[in-house]
Amino acid sequence: MAIAVDNRPMTAEQKKVIFASSLGTVFEWYDFYLYGSLAAIIAKQFFSGLDSGSAFIFALLAFAAGFIVRPFGALVFGRLGDMIGRKYTFLVTIVIMGLSTFIVGLLPSYASIGVAAPVILIALRMLQGLALGGEYGGAAVYVAEHAPHGKRGAYTSWIQTTATLGLFLSLLVILGVRTAIGEAAFADWGWRIPFIVSILLLAVSVYIRLSMNESPAFQKMKAEGKTSKAPLSESFGQWKNLKIVILALIGLTAGQAVVWYSGQFYALFFLTQALKVDGPTANILVAYSLILGTPFFVVFGTLSDKIGRKPIIMAGCLLAVLTYFPVFGALTKAANPDLAAAQAKNQVIVTADPKECSFQFNPTGTSKFTSSCDIAKQVLAGASVSYDNVAAPAGTVATIKIGDTVIPGYSAKGLSADEAKKKDAEFKKLVADDLKIAGYPTKADPAKMDKVMVTAILFYLVLLVTMVYGPIAAMLVELFPTRIRYTSMSLPYHIGNGWFGGLLPTTAFAIVAQTGNMYNGLWYPIIIAGITVVVGTLFIKETKDVDIYAND
Repeated sequence: MAIAVDNRPMTAEQKKVIFASSLGTVFEWYDFYLYGSLAAIIAKQFFSGLDSGSAFIFALLAFAAGFIVRPFGALVFGRLGDMIGRKYTFLVTIVIMGLSTFIVGLLPSYASIGVAAPVILIALRMLQGLALGGEYGGAAVYVAEHAPHGKRGAYTSWIQTTATLGLFLSLLVILGVRTAIGEAAFADWGWRIPFIVSILLLAVSVYIRLSMNESPAFQKMKAEGKTSKAPLSESFGQWKNLKIVILALIGLTAGQAVVWYSGQFYALFFLTQALKVDGPTANILVAYSLILGTPFFVVFGTLSDKIGRKPIIMAGCLLAVLTYFPVFGALTKAANPDLAAAQAKNQVIVTADPKECSFQFNPTGTSKFTSSCDIAKQVLAGASVSYDNVAAPAGTVATIKIGDTVIPGYSAKGLSADEAKKKDAEFKKLVADDLKIAGYPTKADPAKMDKVMVTAILFYLVLLVTMVYGPIAAMLVELFPTRIRYTSMSLPYHIGNGWFGGLLPTTAFAIVAQTGNMYNGLWYPIIIAGITVVVGTLFIKETKDVDIYAND
């Protein structure tokens, strides 16, 4: 039996639910992004007992810890949310996140307390990841269970804007403090201010959430005595539910995650690392695209109430599959036309023993690649040079051919640190000099950059993000029964976004270094999104008309 759509305007209580849930989630993303934005400074403060390279690696490891533990947070807090209620669980998550962030601002540096500083820092990052793993599912479920039938996509889409808004807020606060006190003071002690002032946001968020009521669906289920006693075993120990969890991961969130990370993070990485656009310009252009694109989270969320969640999410993934290669090619021509011309004009060849060439997948940054093949490929990939691979006899030292010039490589195996450093500098200079002669720019020329076209391309990429992300909260909520909803939807969401999405930049760079084409990193999101299109289209049902009060 079809359920009538509720066309009444939003009540004051519903507005409060959306505002409070969104505000808390913005705050949690603000906390999460602060660390990523300040990783270089934090490395010097907490890992100063290590050399600068190792310090930055461990700072990134601490950042990655927050992503890695997110699915575990989904399990811990999802279980609590299904057993004791939505409201109290995501009150706990916001307090954990807020206090962890505040303590980072007060934490003594390595110089003060030694190795205890990085140990405590990584523990705090893991607590933040756990809290974030519980927060998103709680906010999405809470809003969806307050929304009238026929408006769940519109209501939950506000939650989907929060990651972008949290990123904006963190960048604005950092920029404001940096401008007010100066770069030197900021690097010394001012970096703590954005962490410390977050306690004010925490206080406001907790105050608002304390005044809210439990969700109607959970209250009804509790009154009927139907709450789950073991949501983890119900969600993942019974095939009828586990099957939906697996389908939600492969047929929805994995593709959504790689499109989301491609549009908001990999695009920025590609601009700065591959196309050599300076950081401030790239950040501003991405910010413009986000400002233009963010309202479309709500547009597509609302549209999904009318035409369905599935067609919009699948269309976003399919467009990514079909257009990423031409779109990123157009981005190169618009942002760095000199690089595009040099790539078209010159053939670069790496000749090497294939057994010496590693797949340079290095998510922690701790692996050292010392063969002549790996070193040659790293140097070319770092210079945004696309090249062809030619196999050489076993034991041959790799060479790079640029036009008619052949540059012999070197192996760092067995060399001392000083010898390796000297060899590396000499080799990079030879390659850089020949690339310059071949017309490869060391950085993008701002005068030649078509900023309007770059912004338009970035806006298109963000538009795909809004298509896949705007309706997904409502769809995940509708896939699962009330009694195990919080647990069941949180895990595939955070595995998809924390692992499939979080590994995108590292995996993409490894593919580029291995294959020699700077666009080949796009195969990672294209293949994952393609799998999602096939699995989602064939095996996942439309959910917009589901009665979320039903408990079977």
